[in-house]
Amino acid sequence: MPRPLRNIAQGSTHHIFSRCHGRRNLLQGKYGKIYFIEAINMCQEKYDFELIAAEIVANHIHLIIKTCEGKETISRIMQYTKARIAEKYNRAMGTTGAFWNERFGSTVIEEADNPEEYFLWLLWYIGYNPVRKGLSRDPRKNDIGFINCYLDKNYKPLIKITLHNYFLKLGKTFDECVKAFLFYEEAYRKRLAVYYK
Repeated sequence: MPRPLRNIAQGSTHHIFSRCHGRRNLLQGKYGKIYFIEAINMCQEKYDFELIAAEIVANHIHLIIKTCEGKETISRIMQYTKARIAEKYNRAMGTTGAFWNERFGSTVIEEADNPEEYFLWLLWYIGYNPVRKGLSRDPRKNDIGFINCYLDKNYKPLIKITLHNYFLKLGKTFDECVKAFLFYEEAYRKRLAVYYK
């Protein structure tokens, strides 16, 4: 049975996740972070798109990417990024073979029942992913730490992050946006506390 066609809606915001082969922790440690950052930077130089969020979690990655009308598809962007990460890892380790487990999963955020709430919740879900896995104690101190871009307008990220319009609509000023955004963190933390009881 053929695979279902991927939704590559242009000009849309895609939540992407992809796991390492065999769910092994191939991205854990400083070198995984370096490969990830270098690959993202290379892709941003090559293609036109907006990187809204990005995080690594030892054996998988999460990205939120907004594609541009008439430019590269999400499939092309992810094919390039994943290939660069695999190449860097295999070259450094002197290995060959599969680095990624499967084709990446993706969801178009604008197609959710309530896209704005889903997006704001999703940012904290991704930010807290390393915390849930015991790799970090605070999303603000994760390896990539993209969440800081949404909390501090002077924050200098390791990769270029573009603030999404759904965040910017939360208030008239950046501080107002942050205040409203932190409400979603508190709601997420409460849900997390109930889950882990």
